[in-house]
Amino acid sequence: MSAPRLWAIVGATGTGKSDLALDLADALRARGNPAEIVNADAMQLYRGMDIGTAKLPLADRRGIPHHLFDVREVHEEAAVAWYQPAARAAVSAIHERGGDAILVGGSGLYVSSVVYEFHFPPRDPEIRERLERELESDGLAALLERLRTQDPDAAAKVDPRNSRRVIRALEVLAQGSSTHGAALPERPVLWHPHTRLIGLHVDRGDLVTRLDARVDRMWDAGLVDEVARLRQHGLERGATAPRAIGYAQALGQLDGVLTPAEAIAQTQALTRRYARRQVSWFKRYPELEWWSAPADAEELLSR
Repeated sequence: MSAPRLWAIVGATGTGKSDLALDLADALRARGNPAEIVNADAMQLYRGMDIGTAKLPLADRRGIPHHLFDVREVHEEAAVAWYQPAARAAVSAIHERGGDAILVGGSGLYVSSVVYEFHFPPRDPEIRERLERELESDGLAALLERLRTQDPDAAAKVDPRNSRRVIRALEVLAQGSSTHGAALPERPVLWHPHTRLIGLHVDRGDLVTRLDARVDRMWDAGLVDEVARLRQHGLERGATAPRAIGYAQALGQLDGVLTPAEAIAQTQALTRRYARRQVSWFKRYPELEWWSAPADAEELLSR
């Protein structure tokens, strides 16, 4: 019997990763391999964030075990340093049960933290609290300029609008370590020797049409009502969840800052930009096999 494998199904949002993961799990299970699925979408970790993340409903999971969905409250932080050991533990447990683990999602840093040898510097609550006070008093631009001075490479890689990432980089530097930044290691080494990475590709024009339509469907399905409910559970107290694409815009609509049309248009534009970043990230995976969506699970297994 062959050793259990780690599969990673990645690519831009809206390319059909969840469907392929289900098809692959079905095909493996039909061969006697009790495959299971592990989430690698940062926002699908959150309980109640369903419509805006296109989370697969429980009834549609075909009886296949899914892990690391709905494991955080919206007011809790879901940092990748927290996620990595949880995801690797889930993968190891699936392998111990004799099945392949199928990691599926488009959050590049989260996928990389499982698939490759990523090591995260420790956290220091006192340093972080000081930096957060400086953020309030001096603003993000001042912290970003300090990061550019201390570590230009990290500053070039971090999203300049993401205060969490800027603060984290400065926190690591303050502890005397080099930042892990927000990028794939220059010479990535696989964590699990039997790993196969599958990237789903959709032509840009078709993907834009697909993404714009999906955002429209999210609003029609009640995303704004979902956000209103999550607000009662502390959504805006969270460091991560309220910044999610679609959720931030729905909050703006609820507050009267954005009209429904403006909230939808802004979400569509940000989703398209995010999809471009995802493709750029995954293109750097040396072992990645690109497949045109929709890919056939049986064909994957035959190669």
